[in-house]
Amino acid sequence: MQHPCQITQRELRLPDQHIHYRIYRNPAVSGDRKLVLLHGAGVAGEDTWHALTAFLDQWHEILVPDLRGMGGTHAPDGEEVPFTAQQLMLDISQLVDHLGWWQFDLGGYSMGGLVSLLYKQAHPERVAKQFLLEPAVLDRPCWDTTVALRQQYSHAAEQMRAGDAEKGVLNFLDTISPNRKVSTQAERMTIQRLAQRPLGFANALQCVTAAISELDRESLVAAQGDVSSFVGGLSIDLMHQYHRGLAERLPSWHYFLVAGTDHSLPFQKPRQIGRIFNAELGRYLG
Repeated sequence: MQHPCQITQRELRLPDQHIHYRIYRNPAVSGDRKLVLLHGAGVAGEDTWHALTAFLDQWHEILVPDLRGMGGTHAPDGEEVPFTAQQLMLDISQLVDHLGWWQFDLGGYSMGGLVSLLYKQAHPERVAKQFLLEPAVLDRPCWDTTVALRQQYSHAAEQMRAGDAEKGVLNFLDTISPNRKVSTQAERMTIQRLAQRPLGFANALQCVTAAISELDRESLVAAQGDVSSFVGGLSIDLMHQYHRGLAERLPSWHYFLVAGTDHSLPFQKPRQIGRIFNAELGRYLG
């Protein structure tokens, strides 16, 4: 399938980070509606969103940056250095300001979902429709259980820092997708993808763990607008309970179960999720 968009790659050079990004322009879409998509820990923006963007027919421009520690984004000296969720949010803020994107829709997956939540909280007037795919920190109803879960991710990060990238990635996968359907080829591909920049991946996991110790989740959720949230059908029941509960008590929260997939939902079901993105924007605008 040929991608319908024209794709350009560029770099924004900040003092401490060179932010690599892609812009997908769909000439078949009239108007000037914009969408920003933020990827999760360990995997670049192109790997996460390229397939899904081919099924989005409501946006003229889609911005897909690489967050710190991943993809083509690097510190000027090439070193992998720790970062915070606030730094990631500020990077995105500087990037959209640089591009002159003063209002846009916003989607985030996993860690990118957390950054999306933080950006909306900080800049409510800039973000219109929102899409969240298994966002970090919104994965369990019980906050204490959520905090405890992050400690398991921290252990995976420690293994990667110690030089055992494959073991650390497997630990991460077993924690975040315990019910995943495992095939040898798919598992090997996932491990290779996540282990490309093991220190960057470890820093991303620690970034979310540190954020959990600082944020107020209830205030963060209350600051959001019209949200469509997606949870894989094979993902843990507690995550479904939490997102279903949000949809029941918040009229602007809309929950979707994506059957047959786990935490890897944007990779496994891009066509299905893309169609829901399109329909949900129509509902929001209608």
